[in-house]
Amino acid sequence: MTDSPERIGQEAPGGSTTIRSRSSLGWWLAAVGLAGLIAAALSHPSAARSAAAQDWPPFVLVAGLLLIGLVADDDGLFAAVGHCLACSAPSGIVLFCGAVMMIGVVTAVLNLDTSVAFLTPVLIYAARSRGEGEGPLLYGCLLLSNAGSLFLPGSNLTNLIVLGHLHLSGGQFLAHMWAAALASLVVTATVVGAVEHRSLRVRVVDPTPAERPALGLGLVAVLAATVLVVVLHNAAIPVAAIGLVVVAARILKGKESSRHATEVLGVPVLVGLFGVAVTLGTLGRVWSGPADLLSHLDSWGTAVVAAGSSVLVNNLPAASLLAARRPDHPFSLLVGLNLGPNLFVTGSLAWFLWLRAARSTSSHPSIAKASRLGAIAVPLSMAAALGVLALTGLR
Repeated sequence: MTDSPERIGQEAPGGSTTIRSRSSLGWWLAAVGLAGLIAAALSHPSAARSAAAQDWPPFVLVAGLLLIGLVADDDGLFAAVGHCLACSAPSGIVLFCGAVMMIGVVTAVLNLDTSVAFLTPVLIYAARSRGEGEGPLLYGCLLLSNAGSLFLPGSNLTNLIVLGHLHLSGGQFLAHMWAAALASLVVTATVVGAVEHRSLRVRVVDPTPAERPALGLGLVAVLAATVLVVVLHNAAIPVAAIGLVVVAARILKGKESSRHATEVLGVPVLVGLFGVAVTLGTLGRVWSGPADLLSHLDSWGTAVVAAGSSVLVNNLPAASLLAARRPDHPFSLLVGLNLGPNLFVTGSLAWFLWLRAARSTSSHPSIAKASRLGAIAVPLSMAAALGVLALTGLR
């Protein structure tokens, strides 16, 4: 593995207090989620079982993808691509365009959480190695990961929660959503590039050459996961199994630690979000309010409500609540749930992973600046995606 970008989970000197506070917040979220889960199971057992059955596959899948991403990172695959971009791009604009493509591909195949967790340090290093401002790549990684999460079911946990009603394979989902996903990615990239255009004008030469990546378990796992996600209706268990196997192999060889793997997974946060999602999914099954609201909205109204809900309660619990019953406009619902989180830090788990990854490189991202960029990008990207869905006859 290349040693240029610091690995996710490693913090800058003096960051122990921040680590402890974020860990404490994770355990508090886990406690709240488990309390809600127990209350839902005791008060409405059948509704809670139905909600849990709808919600567990996304969480198992993202755990597997994060583990596969960890091994790919250990093999230096992400760093190698970042080095290639830094070495080959003749200008900041070309570097940014290459980064947009890389973020889109990694998000589509390995989930947006994997993208922000592992690509953020790589892209920051790529900018620094060329002497460029890191703003376009730093903020672009977050916003583009959310925006590019409409391509495949596994790209975002919300896709899988809503897909519980649609029963589409990954290939069928891609056929429905690729154009809308591409539109949202391009519009978001245009906004970030336009706002950060001064940082993209720098021309630099001779960045540090890249080390060769190890083409082994990481690459095999990525390819296998891609095929499974595209072909299967529910790839959660096989992808998670691949992730566990490849990480276990790394640990047995002494090339990885179980502690680091646990940190990458963020187990308390995943457990907490799962508990909250099941709680709200149970609520959506015993209370017709959310379903009645969505039934009176068109596709645009559905997307706006979904975007607002994602900011209020996080997009995963929001998806469980709003998709507890089959929505009238499922694809529009996904547009709001996936793009709305770019508005504020509460919108998605990806924000917290992005902040942790950026701070591990001694970067200091501004939540306010990211939200300002999101305030511009979200309405425009949602309009582009919904417009494309309307042209293709989807809702």
